[in-house]
Amino acid sequence: TSTWREQFKSAIVPAKGVDENGDEVEFESLDYVLHFLTIFWKVTAAFVPPPEYNGGWSAFFCCLIYIGCLTAVVGELASLFGCAIGLKDAVTAITFVALGTSLPDTFASRTAALEA
Repeated sequence: TSTWREQFKSAIVPAKGVDENGDEVEFESLDYVLHFLTIFWKVTAAFVPPPEYNGGWSAFFCCLIYIGCLTAVVGELASLFGCAIGLKDAVTAITFVALGTSLPDTFASRTAALEA
């Protein structure tokens, strides 16, 4: 996308999927549910400047700020969870935060191994 307007439109309006033949597929009820559950993240990502602005540097630095804020939120939530169940911050960081960052890689590796 080349403008903020296009980014927000693609974030808010559910996009039709395409099958392996390149034909558009109709929406199912699950598509609407998933769109509703993820709209916050889609709209948040739409605030990132389009990569055409300033050679992509605006988008790069905006994403760095987003990553920093999200890291702070995840760290705080992990700390609160550890406090609620009686764990020290170090134990919480080592187990839950590390687990949360490693699981997506594990599933991606498993998927790649099964498809190979």
